Amino acid sequence: MSLTKNLAFAFTLAIGAVATGCAADSPDNDDPNNPDNPNNPDGTPKQLDASGKYQMRSSFDLATNAPGKVGEVTRLIIDATDSPEDPSLWIIEQIINQMPSGTFKNVLTSSKGFIAGFVNDRVLDLAPDFVSTMVQVGQDFGQIAKNFGLNETLEVSKAADGYTAVHTALGAHFKIDNIESDHAFAAFSVPNIVVPNVGVTLDQTGNLGIADHKLGITYGSVLRVGLDGAIIPMIDPTAANLGQLLQHKVDCAKVGLAVRDAIASVIGYGGSAGTYETACNAGLVAGANVIYSKIADIDSSALEFGLTGAAKALDKNGDKAVDSIQTGAWTGNLSYAGTPAPLAGATFYAERM
Repeated sequence: MSLTKNLAFAFTLAIGAVATGCAADSPDNDDPNNPDNPNNPDGTPKQLDASGKYQMRSSFDLATNAPGKVGEVTRLIIDATDSPEDPSLWIIEQIINQMPSGTFKNVLTSSKGFIAGFVNDRVLDLAPDFVSTMVQVGQDFGQIAKNFGLNETLEVSKAADGYTAVHTALGAHFKIDNIESDHAFAAFSVPNIVVPNVGVTLDQTGNLGIADHKLGITYGSVLRVGLDGAIIPMIDPTAANLGQLLQHKVDCAKVGLAVRDAIASVIGYGGSAGTYETACNAGLVAGANVIYSKIADIDSSALEFGLTGAAKALDKNGDKAVDSIQTGAWTGNLSYAGTPAPLAGATFYAERM
């Protein structure tokens, strides 16, 4: 064999070796679902994997099973608008609560119905939006209960017999008049709710289960988030809390003048209008704080969600890792102060982070 033929033969062998190596490294032969793949020696397809961290949203209809103390808060708001003399009667009552003892307080107390009527004749000038504002706040509370949502994470890890997860609620999601908003608990000094060691199962058809676990919500704190973070800014973007909202809706300077004139019509002298103006402003804040205290009282017992979840897990890109959790439904009980009621309209979904 000539030298030229030897070189040609060696070159052919080299090209063949390179081609064989490339074929061995090709993506098709490295497919983990390929039984002939040496990286998958037992010939079984790669299993769908749920491990990872997911951004999650749960939605609940609490309107039917709202805890009793939520009703007390709503009744307090209604109390400011349900009398023929309201809102003036409610405002006068707040002023009386802030007045020092003496003649003027006594006259206000004994003649508050007459004085409220006197002030109410001027209500369009003194507080034109007060009644509609309070009614709106009460209605929005109802919408928060009807369309209550939690923004969460679900962090899933492999375990010996399946998966275990940490379920964390990070904030609230509200829908009011078809306007949706999200509010982190941390922004309102409300701690996140963390539930560890939650069992998770996944079969190869994508059926995902979340085992029974309890999520304890300080519902009063969440309502306060809804009031200050969602309801009030929609009504008055310049108000940061209920006291400011009421002060923006009531002209206490004009109320002070009207109360002075009303008292003068009873005893001939009404004192300083500034005294009643100061008491009006303080009274509105105090009235708001009474409502806030009723909201806080709800947290004397936790609102406990007993949750068991079922959903469909989807692998969108074919890498055998779950990307999306869809059509999730929670079943279980909602308990407050030891009294359980079945969950209604409870759903969830999640996306891999």
